[in-house]
Amino acid sequence: MQSSSLVKQDAIVVKHAKYSPIREFWRAFKKQKAALVASIFIVLLIVIAFIGPYIVPYDPFEPDYNAILETPSAKHLAGTDEYGRDIFSRLIVGSKISLTVSFSAVFLGLILGTILGLISGYFGGWIDKIIMRTCDVLFSFPDLLLAIAIVAILGPGINNVIIAVMVFSIPSFARLVRGATLNAKENVYVEAAKSMGASHVRIMYKHIFPETISELIIFVTMRVGTAILAASSLSFLGLGASPEMPEWGVMLSSGRDYLGTATHVVLMPGIAIFLTVLAFNLIGDGLRDVLDPKIKNN
Repeated sequence: MQSSSLVKQDAIVVKHAKYSPIREFWRAFKKQKAALVASIFIVLLIVIAFIGPYIVPYDPFEPDYNAILETPSAKHLAGTDEYGRDIFSRLIVGSKISLTVSFSAVFLGLILGTILGLISGYFGGWIDKIIMRTCDVLFSFPDLLLAIAIVAILGPGINNVIIAVMVFSIPSFARLVRGATLNAKENVYVEAAKSMGASHVRIMYKHIFPETISELIIFVTMRVGTAILAASSLSFLGLGASPEMPEWGVMLSSGRDYLGTATHVVLMPGIAIFLTVLAFNLIGDGLRDVLDPKIKNN
């Protein structure tokens, strides 16, 4: 009996020794079939975005006036546009532009919003009021309208689109991190760190910020989809990428005049935007089901 109990105890010890947060996350995440498929799609899209310029079948900038507005075929998988340029090649090259703009804007918004949220939630008082009232002012404008106003002031261009999308992303991240900070700073280990004389920066970075990571990961994936839509919308309105660039919003804008005669010119970039945004949203839903403690406890 004693040897049997020892064997069970050893098995439990081995089981706990093999526990890994990453392995546990993967075990839960792979059950989310839609999110898993969406993740594979996004990974492939990112790979294609980086190697795409070297493998495209046609020059995305070179016109071919003998193949204007050709429908999809074996020669041109997605057809050609009004200048005879291969749409499939332009979609591949444009994926790098769209992903770069969206990731850059969300990443910058994440950094600034997280810093403001930590400061606001941790210190409270007048600092919290100033930061939150500023966020409320930005929240009073629809995201796209605010982005249009910013680009109108700064001027059209990819870099200014990144700034515009970053600005309307900051308040969302700040409010999210502030809420998590208010909960985390009430924990006993935070009070213990204060009593031991730890600096405010160390407490925020070492003890409070880790409590916000899971919520930030979920929100970032969904925010990237919003950023892609916003950047494409600005380019569609002529405020983003220049007309000759193979950016998805620009392709939609230039193809709208041929919607009745060559539907594929608009349909192909529209499908690319739709699938990419849908994939990021599905990943966000899957991550929320895995990482959100409220859902996990239910």
